[in-house]
Amino acid sequence: MRIDLNSDMGESYGRWTLGDDHALLDVVSSANVACGFHAGDPAGILKTLANAAENGVCVGAHVAYHDLAGFGRRFVDEQPADLKADVMYQLAALEGLAASVDTHVSYVKPHGALYNRIVHDERQAQAVVDAITAIDPSLGLLTLPGSVVGEIAAAAGLRVFREAFADRAYMPDGTLVPRTQPGAVISDVDAVAARVSRMASAGEVVAIDGSVIPVAADSVCVHGDSPSAVAMARAIRARLDADGFDVRAFAK
Repeated sequence: MRIDLNSDMGESYGRWTLGDDHALLDVVSSANVACGFHAGDPAGILKTLANAAENGVCVGAHVAYHDLAGFGRRFVDEQPADLKADVMYQLAALEGLAASVDTHVSYVKPHGALYNRIVHDERQAQAVVDAITAIDPSLGLLTLPGSVVGEIAAAAGLRVFREAFADRAYMPDGTLVPRTQPGAVISDVDAVAARVSRMASAGEVVAIDGSVIPVAADSVCVHGDSPSAVAMARAIRARLDADGFDVRAFAK
């Protein structure tokens, strides 16, 4: 009866504000903090890290393709050596910033297109795992259950944690419905809270075709860039508390 609630943060850039990190940090137990490649500027990232430390929220590195214009949601066909270096760079930067505000990075959660790609792509998955082990092999990895990167990470001795998505629709095979397809993102707050309750209690979710599929989760994600992210997170937290779950960071 223990589960984690995570959200993506630190994604504002200069005068462009995205998400309400301050409000979310009162609700979630883990924060996936942008590392500057898909979103986030140094000052904003540092502020989010400081706020996470003040709230006792566990910090994860939200590494991504170098794709600011596409918000990291476009696949980049990088060579493994280049992708490894990109991820190493992001991890090193975030760990340094975190240390300056008396917190630390506990896990890695790839973002967007990179997250989805390494569910199946062995070559890029290996590059990401190699980067993590090169920088800090004590870091955990948060990924989709049954993913290739999870298998490679476990074989390399990393701690692997399973993630479910509160506000994203699922395909019958357990992968996420691409954002380009209708119904990929779920915005109804009550519906999201109910489906998270079912995920946590019964270990299942209704896929986009109506079938019921198993879903195992150590952590549930609410996307911080969703317009109703704060309301969703609060509704989910209230429902999990009512269901008797201990909402705690998975990586602690």
